[in-house]
Amino acid sequence: MKEILRNQNDTLCMIGTWAWGNGPNGGKIVFGNHYNEQQLRETFESAYNAGFTVWDTAEVYGMGSSERFLGSLIEGKDISISTKHFPYRYYRKGENREALKASLERLGISSADIYWLHSPRNIEQNMKELALLQKEGLIERIGLSNGNLAQIRRAQITLGEYGTYLDAVQNHYSLLTLEREDKILRYCQKNGITFYGYMILEQGALSGHYDADHRFPSMSLRAASFKKSKFKRIQPLIDYIRELAAKYEVDSSRIPAAWAVYKGVYPILGLTKPSHAESLLDGFNISLTTFEVSQLEKLALKSGVRCKGIWE
Repeated sequence: MKEILRNQNDTLCMIGTWAWGNGPNGGKIVFGNHYNEQQLRETFESAYNAGFTVWDTAEVYGMGSSERFLGSLIEGKDISISTKHFPYRYYRKGENREALKASLERLGISSADIYWLHSPRNIEQNMKELALLQKEGLIERIGLSNGNLAQIRRAQITLGEYGTYLDAVQNHYSLLTLEREDKILRYCQKNGITFYGYMILEQGALSGHYDADHRFPSMSLRAASFKKSKFKRIQPLIDYIRELAAKYEVDSSRIPAAWAVYKGVYPILGLTKPSHAESLLDGFNISLTTFEVSQLEKLALKSGVRCKGIWE
């Protein structure tokens, strides 16, 4: 089994592919995008050639289409794969094995470097199954996504009973989720659990590319939930992000990512254009000061805007 981190850029971030899926729960519906396969293939090659070889997907991203498309790109390449199973509301024996087998088939691989329980349902039964799959060599590391502190502790206890441990947590983490997630982040750091943060840019709300006058695509879920009034409330934060981007001579989307790195978070960042990989590297060459981090968080909290996905 490959190690999840293998070169310098692997230690910087994980590349997310939620926007790569099509159909239900895919990029067009969630993000309002219209990317074609050729553009995404070029994006993958650009990122891979830049040294980003840790990629994140899930069975529900486009209901399997993200995994299938990513699988068509990774053959013969030294890639680490993170994927997830969204459990049933009521536990079904063997569901994790069935889901993992289907994911591995779509991806064209024999094992997953990280396999996540995508929602903290029926933690004891599902973690037991993941522990057994790990013993069989089908999973290298076990993770829990979207769990609260009590659920994370329960996963730890359950896995410990089966001779293994919770390696990673993947949660929604941004300047607009601070109050909810910082306690979990500190717990993970204290207990040796790697914390992966997704939606660090809030799907573009914190990238500096959107504001009250330049809003999300009208046919996306985020457009429905992030009203113009919210953009007005976070405008001082966006202005400061743009100010820091000008200071460090980077794309404004790199500032929230640099903030996450400062906090000790392992970011999951989506790419949809070949040029994004280069700007991604630029962002990891900057180090925000303690004062700048404090100002970002102060402006975020002052806005009163809090983000939460419908799945959380």
